[in-house]
Amino acid sequence: MQKKMLNFTVGPVQSSEMIRNIGAEQVPYFRTTEFSEMMFENETLIKKLSKAPENSKVVFITASGTASMEATIMNTLTTEDKAIIVNGGSFGQRFVDLCNIYKIPYSEIKLETGRNLEIEDLKGYENQGYTAFIVNAHETSTGVHYDMDKISKFCKRNHLFLIVDAISSFLADPFDMKALNVDVMITGSQKALACPPGISIIVLSENAVNRVYQNNPKCLYLNLKVALENEKRGQTPFTPAVSIIRQIHARLKEIDQNGGVEFESKKIHDLAIDFRTRIKDLPVEFITNSPSNAVTALHPLNVSAYDIFVELKDYYHIWICPNGGMLKDKIFRVGHIGDLTKKDNTILINAFQDMKKRGKL
Repeated sequence: MQKKMLNFTVGPVQSSEMIRNIGAEQVPYFRTTEFSEMMFENETLIKKLSKAPENSKVVFITASGTASMEATIMNTLTTEDKAIIVNGGSFGQRFVDLCNIYKIPYSEIKLETGRNLEIEDLKGYENQGYTAFIVNAHETSTGVHYDMDKISKFCKRNHLFLIVDAISSFLADPFDMKALNVDVMITGSQKALACPPGISIIVLSENAVNRVYQNNPKCLYLNLKVALENEKRGQTPFTPAVSIIRQIHARLKEIDQNGGVEFESKKIHDLAIDFRTRIKDLPVEFITNSPSNAVTALHPLNVSAYDIFVELKDYYHIWICPNGGMLKDKIFRVGHIGDLTKKDNTILINAFQDMKKRGKL
């Protein structure tokens, strides 16, 4: 039997007892008025928490966040578009890969590990005939949170269709879809919503909805026209992950009743600051000076980052996030989303201090 683990990953994150109990219940039938009413309330609350424009629509897809990234690209862009993609890590690269698959013309702003997007990076793209801008609000692989205000102003000046992957950033970092003039926002169930993985969510502005209906992707499951037609009756076109939908519903109501997105973001911000303040004597370096509240990315000075992940998992029963590829031995990440407290931070920091004494950090 697996030992109880303390979860500091960035997804799936630690869920509360309330959310876990819902997952243990019998799965109900979903082609009912009761399920439709719940879905309508889910849509209303997602729009409220993302501060989406009134005429926005919300689609719930039973799949990982990458499926919603793919659905967004294939349903809202065509070969007639010309996109700018910010690529600061593995999730920015995912958008590059998707645009290659669907033959969307693009230019790539490639950023070094941990570097923020600056105004100078955008200057060469002013008034160059671009139609879309694609960015991960928070590049989860490196912990960088991009300045969405700068990006928004650039997109408004250049009349760009703005796609934002906020999968890890939603509820953790300030985000106002309407004020930022964002056309598509993507998030997922297993991040700050603190539910199991399996549902990804797309919020579409009226402009994005119009693009969906004008497009004709060669796909059934990820065809957003089909999803939007079913959304009108509070349903999904195919069998959804019903239990996770119910968990999301409970979690959205909890967040709304506790003070909304501002309260949730402050809680996550406070956890992140508490952790970052208390690790300054450890032999690690911060990767970026513009981190998301959701995660802290660290470079260990003396040992492999992946070895730290394994040691914490096997010896201390704590999960943190490793990286893959070229960053495997260079960067590990500590999440601040999910059902965590400052006491949990203390447990992790004590483990780091003990590892330092044992020569494992």
